[in-house]
Amino acid sequence: MAKKEIQSARTSLEEVNDTLSSWEQKVEGNKKIIYYAGGAIVAVALIVMAYIYLWRIPQSDAAKEDISKADMELFQGQDSLALKDYKKVASDYSNKPANRANLNAAILLYQNGKYQEAVKYLNDFDAEGALVGPASQSLLGDCYVNLKQYDDAIKAFDKAISLAGDNVNYTPLFLMKKATVLHELKKYADEAAAYQTIKDKYPQFMQTYGVNVDKYIERANALAGK
Repeated sequence: MAKKEIQSARTSLEEVNDTLSSWEQKVEGNKKIIYYAGGAIVAVALIVMAYIYLWRIPQSDAAKEDISKADMELFQGQDSLALKDYKKVASDYSNKPANRANLNAAILLYQNGKYQEAVKYLNDFDAEGALVGPASQSLLGDCYVNLKQYDDAIKAFDKAISLAGDNVNYTPLFLMKKATVLHELKKYADEAAAYQTIKDKYPQFMQTYGVNVDKYIERANALAGK
């Protein structure tokens, strides 16, 4: 499925989004699952593909038939039909196929700017132990950013960070997204601390993607009066 570009709410997060976008192409080239907080591009195809191919489990014939139908519609670019069928699976079943349906429905809803409805499905998704659990919580944070519910966004990004552990590809990205929201909330000391964690623990991330957090640390400390 081709990656889609969507227009989302623009906030003062744009400054750091511009930094993130500078290494987007490098990340996509390595097939990483990336979401941009409050930005205009979401690489959702990879997360869907991961679930379709990496989480096939025994299930009832009815659930298998319904989820397979939605998957095929998605591959064929029939997103509206796929969304309808993913919602049906999420509603009709309470097993792992339903869990995946919750996530895929949320992704499609996010693509269409239906952030509040996407939140509902993401909250029904069990991220614990899931292959893409951290990315799902990052997407939840993105939804809250677009809804301007910044405190909830921080909680979602914190969970994404916790689930990712010390993943050198994902954790610093989630920390950057958290930092941009902390800036929006004028919690400058916490913002500086988030950037400092990236600098101290993930120097290779900064080198690989050309992310210079020193200027953000300096800015946050200045605003915090340090």
